[in-house]
Amino acid sequence: MADHLKIHPVVDVEAPSTVPLVPSTSSKSSQQGESMHVKSMNIPAPPPRAQLPPGPPPTQFRQTTPLIPSPPPRKSRSFCCKCICWTISLLILILVILGAIVGILYLVFQPKIPKYSVDRLQISDLRLNTDGSLYAKFDVQITAKNPNKKIGIYYQDGSHLSVWYAKTKLCQGKFPKFYQGHRNETSLNVSLTGQAQYGNTLLGALQEQQQTGRIPLDLKVDVPVSVKLGKLKLRKVRILGNCLLIVDTLSSNSFITIKASSCKFRLKL
Repeated sequence: MADHLKIHPVVDVEAPSTVPLVPSTSSKSSQQGESMHVKSMNIPAPPPRAQLPPGPPPTQFRQTTPLIPSPPPRKSRSFCCKCICWTISLLILILVILGAIVGILYLVFQPKIPKYSVDRLQISDLRLNTDGSLYAKFDVQITAKNPNKKIGIYYQDGSHLSVWYAKTKLCQGKFPKFYQGHRNETSLNVSLTGQAQYGNTLLGALQEQQQTGRIPLDLKVDVPVSVKLGKLKLRKVRILGNCLLIVDTLSSNSFITIKASSCKFRLKL
């Protein structure tokens, strides 16, 4: 009986199996034998290993391109640019039209600034007051000339005339309100009165200057006028002027000779 007993080796299932290196021709037969051996031992065969597709070779460095977000639409910005361009173009067009209108009016009417001259100057009163101020009263005759053929001039209220000596105002007055027609020449008598401080010092300087026979006086003119082009009356503008006069004396109620006169006038819109 002892001869019929078979001793089988104990197989360690958890031990790693070693596959002998055999040539490729005998791999199939060895796999069949191994499976039959496993079946005889009632041990389930391990599932076959899945073969993965060959992947790309590993690389140490991989260049990555940063993603740049696309810029947002510029519809609002382009609309603003168009509005600005249209506004600038409209302003330029308006300026061109206004310039053309002014040029046409200038060619048609050929406007010229009125001319003024001081014909006569008389001192009615020049004396010291009890408070030490100097009182002066001048009567001035001014000739206003309108050289324009198609333009009339309306002299408005708010005019101002003054006589100065050495940056000190002696007296002042107003231009009368009237209308001057085309190519008209009008003579105006204006009375100027005023008081100046430090009368003793000022009167002494005038008397000292009178001994030389040449006393400089400055006549300043500021007159608001409205221009009439045909039947169209334009808005109010101002005529500013400055006349430098050289007289021989400032004696009251005496004949005063104007030795020199230089006047400059300009138009202020």
